[in-house]
Amino acid sequence: MSGRIFQSVIVQMKEATDKVIGIMDADGSIMACSNLQLVGSEIEGAPAAIMSNNQTYTVFAGKTFCILGNYTSRFDYAVFAEGVDENTQVICRLAAIAFNEARINYEEKFDKSVYIKNIISDNTLLVDLYSRAKDLHIDLTAPRGVLLIRQPGKVDSATVEVLQSLFPDRQKDFIFGVNETDVVLIKELNPGADGEDLQKYAQQIEDTLTTELFVKPVIGVGSVSNHLRELAERYKEAQVAIEVGKVFDDDKMIIHYDNLGIGRIIYKLPRTLCEMFLDEVFKKSPIDALDQETLETINRFFENNLNVSETSRKLFVHRNTLVYRLEKIKKLTGLDLREFDHAIVFKVALMVKKYLNSQDQKG
Repeated sequence: MSGRIFQSVIVQMKEATDKVIGIMDADGSIMACSNLQLVGSEIEGAPAAIMSNNQTYTVFAGKTFCILGNYTSRFDYAVFAEGVDENTQVICRLAAIAFNEARINYEEKFDKSVYIKNIISDNTLLVDLYSRAKDLHIDLTAPRGVLLIRQPGKVDSATVEVLQSLFPDRQKDFIFGVNETDVVLIKELNPGADGEDLQKYAQQIEDTLTTELFVKPVIGVGSVSNHLRELAERYKEAQVAIEVGKVFDDDKMIIHYDNLGIGRIIYKLPRTLCEMFLDEVFKKSPIDALDQETLETINRFFENNLNVSETSRKLFVHRNTLVYRLEKIKKLTGLDLREFDHAIVFKVALMVKKYLNSQDQKG
């Protein structure tokens, strides 16, 4: 961000106070100051003091510091004023408010990343979307991918820095945090790109974060966006991919919305409809009556495409033993898993039950 924006605020504030006021970046370099001779110099030790203090104000080297925005584990800018008394704290805080407003206005007008973030958050009117894209020289119809990276624990600056090193083109690729655990990558793609290209990028992200930060992320991937106005919908798809993946594919680290299959349909069904379906399917005996061994047999039978011989081999049981278990399941539920139609109904029922269990755990 240009220091001229901050300097213009300081020029106006000089009329209200004779204290030396300035603003420095995260490296301690003074970007703007009422004493122009200090611009470009560094306040050594100040960034470390601010980050270790975890308070609204930090007193260091005869100065009072106040960060812009809310306190986090790192900061982008901090305001300082000469002095350590209460009056200086008030001046410093008022200066921080003024600088922060100037920064927000600047970013909304000139920062492409903020513009894209507003789009995926549905905070942009359609007419503004087109006019701002023109002002910022952003291609409306370039194909783009939306990847939502969710990591265990809070996202820190290292995660964003690693992603920015992977995708350094700040004019076409946009990386930003959306909450404590999620980071979004909006990646501009080549013409004709598809889901396989997005899968490669997601795999690259997973491998890098795992290797460099020892973080095991879950990555939700939306469909390819062919217009800027589609980004909000693709972001929602990436969110749904992660939520559905937690229920039906909890062993996968990369979940693509286009590959969710029937799980995506079940996820959208109301609870009452799911419960009615289970009651209709399991009229003889509820699904909860099936013991763990029986459920393991069923799952292996599905994994092996309803092949009795292959399933018995994988379960290390005799073929007749497996046939006996399948007959037992038929007596309990009325469904013969060796028949394709019955197997489909049973498979869907298991997924519905798994979905309901996940909803109960949330509650």
